[in-house]
Amino acid sequence: MRKTRYSIIGLGKLGASMLAGIANRGFHVIGVDVIERTVALVNSGHAPTQETGLEQMISANRERLRATLSYNEAVLNSDVTYIVVPTPSDERGAFSLKYAAHAFREVGRALAEKDDYHNIVLTSTVLPGSTRYGLLPILELESGKVCGQDFGLCYSPEFIALGSVIHDFLNPDFNLIGEFDSCAGEQIETCYAEIMENNPPCRRMSIENAELTKIALNTFVTTKITFANMIADLCERIPGGDVDLVTDALGFDRRIGRRYLTGALGYGGPCFPRDNVALGFMAHVLGTSAHLAETTDHVNRSIPGKIVDRLSSIIRRGATVAVLGLAYKPLTHVVEESQGLYLANALSEAGMQVVAYDPLAGDQARSELRDEVVVSPSLSECLAKAEVVLVTTPDPAFLELSASDFDDKESRVTVVDFWRNLGKELAEHPNVNYIPIGRSVADAENAARLAEMWGDIQTQ
Repeated sequence: MRKTRYSIIGLGKLGASMLAGIANRGFHVIGVDVIERTVALVNSGHAPTQETGLEQMISANRERLRATLSYNEAVLNSDVTYIVVPTPSDERGAFSLKYAAHAFREVGRALAEKDDYHNIVLTSTVLPGSTRYGLLPILELESGKVCGQDFGLCYSPEFIALGSVIHDFLNPDFNLIGEFDSCAGEQIETCYAEIMENNPPCRRMSIENAELTKIALNTFVTTKITFANMIADLCERIPGGDVDLVTDALGFDRRIGRRYLTGALGYGGPCFPRDNVALGFMAHVLGTSAHLAETTDHVNRSIPGKIVDRLSSIIRRGATVAVLGLAYKPLTHVVEESQGLYLANALSEAGMQVVAYDPLAGDQARSELRDEVVVSPSLSECLAKAEVVLVTTPDPAFLELSASDFDDKESRVTVVDFWRNLGKELAEHPNVNYIPIGRSVADAENAARLAEMWGDIQTQ
């Protein structure tokens, strides 16, 4: 029996990783992209974008994968087509379908020339109703065929994190399939059973339920992150407060779990921030509200400003502040909605001399930051003249900071550690004022506040 053949429309971080991952599992895959350089890189055995392990996996599977500019070539030589194109936020906060519509139009035209049954799977994040009512009509119009009879259609998003896309794609917690009919859904479930490495459970449902599940999962995770950040703020205000002790205990409860419950900075990246906004938009269109999602977004966006207000009381105006971490998370060059980037800009606006460093995202950050913020080429150069150091991501490069990095400082340095990883090295260092976000550093003051709050209970 011939193995299923795949095509991937859109070779960005996710699409290229799916291309490599599926090929690595022994299947033939054709990638499609509108950028000639992307196609050329893949066909020469190179990754078209930066992602952990992507270069090596593409190189190792050249006999089973290739790329093309032609939708026809890809569709006519495959059985299942994944569409993985951008769905950027529009001025309303909704997800634009302009790139998806173009891809569906081209796939539909290719389907018109194909006699065999073909399954199309949309992977891009969209709002409920987009696939059935916005994109399916394009397929049927351009192909002259009928969905469910001549071709299949599913909505099946991935739940991945940049920096570990290939691993996350091949080892998901579960697979989600929104199906036009059971025939299409059953085929994709069988495909996942062959592709995935960890035999995950699969949940099949209507297309609209799957579309809502994807955005609901993301907004729930951001709510959990924001909750942990709230607990971190409270822990700083009680004697002996320690957010890690509190959240570790909370995580033992099976109703809560430990993942995404580490109080630190807010979330960022190309997905999480916009998903709350989009869910709020969708709720209003449907005549209801999503106050929780909207509040989560508001609280998250307020964090950099609150940090700057707090630091202004302990940092002199004009001080040199080093921001370590400009990507929105470790092990990626993506700076979209990065809290470290927002902090660097806000500190500069507040009159600080800001220097910054990121192991991967330096070039991307330079194009986003104003000239007042200097992006250093190395960690040592960034630290050289810093009076205050903000560690905004738990990047491995920053976890290696030690006492020796601050021994030759002429004056005491304040280190604000948002992830609380450097306490063993720096907490007792005579030349460092170590401030771990989410822990009490003013026990006497915090105790006095609680004593004042409850001290008169005996007289009542």
